[in-house]
Amino acid sequence: MLVIYKNTEAGLEEITEAVTGCWINVIDPEQEEIEQLVELGVPQDFITYALDLDEQSRAEKEDDGTLLVLLRIPYFQGAKMDVPYRTIPLGIVITSRFIVTICRLQNDIIQEFCSGRIKGLSTAKRNRFTLRVLLSTASKFLLYLKEINKVVETLEDLITLSSRNRDILELLKYQKSLVYFTTALRANELMMERLQRWQIFKAYPDDEDLLEDVITENRQALEMVEISSNILSSMMDAFASMISNNLNEVMKFLASITIILSIPTIVTSFFGMNVDLPVQDHPLAALFVIIISIVISAVVVSIFRRRDWF
Repeated sequence: MLVIYKNTEAGLEEITEAVTGCWINVIDPEQEEIEQLVELGVPQDFITYALDLDEQSRAEKEDDGTLLVLLRIPYFQGAKMDVPYRTIPLGIVITSRFIVTICRLQNDIIQEFCSGRIKGLSTAKRNRFTLRVLLSTASKFLLYLKEINKVVETLEDLITLSSRNRDILELLKYQKSLVYFTTALRANELMMERLQRWQIFKAYPDDEDLLEDVITENRQALEMVEISSNILSSMMDAFASMISNNLNEVMKFLASITIILSIPTIVTSFFGMNVDLPVQDHPLAALFVIIISIVISAVVVSIFRRRDWF
């Protein structure tokens, strides 16, 4: 899908042909659309990098001044997926005439820009547009992090009541998501620092200040994700210890019951031997055997209780 947008007096509108100052949004393009981008002056490698789901964040610059800003953005796959939240690459190509965004999958960040709800957005201000995308990405990381924390709190309550494997595996899914977030935010930070060293946004003081805000927001998102990841890791370790302790308690209880129930068997087996035994001719011999079994069992139960084994 290839859609061209441009700011007009009525706001952000779709146009049919690429003109100076427009924004070309490309989502999972077909071969014809890729060829169209190449004809407009977008390097083939830049398109390939942005469509590779495993590509890492970085910035590259061609001799003619064409700039590629490749960043990892958060992406929600679905609560039932093995990894509900992951990251995908988003390529921003800045040419002398227009700006191009390229992504393999439809995502919330680009949809928000396409909706026209972003105030003060101008497709003609290519550097400012890029910085707004970077800022929106950092904010989206924080938004998704809040959603993850809510789910984790719910799962924590469920695991406290009943330690089921299904709830533990659910926590593991969100722990994976946080690992993806941490890796992406670190790579994005390195990419932004490189842009800052290149002084690409130094022409306008507002752009330079906005870049500082973007870096600060990204660092805040990274710190928050790392804190949540550490808390979740500690929580997983604690729940693993709880499950192990619960299993030990169950095994200890069952072992105690087994020992107690084996005492009457031992006593009756002793009195069941075909040899002369005390009180074997007494009319209450059977009652004596039962009393002896109960007394010994009671003593063992008392010992187990004092040692907190039962």
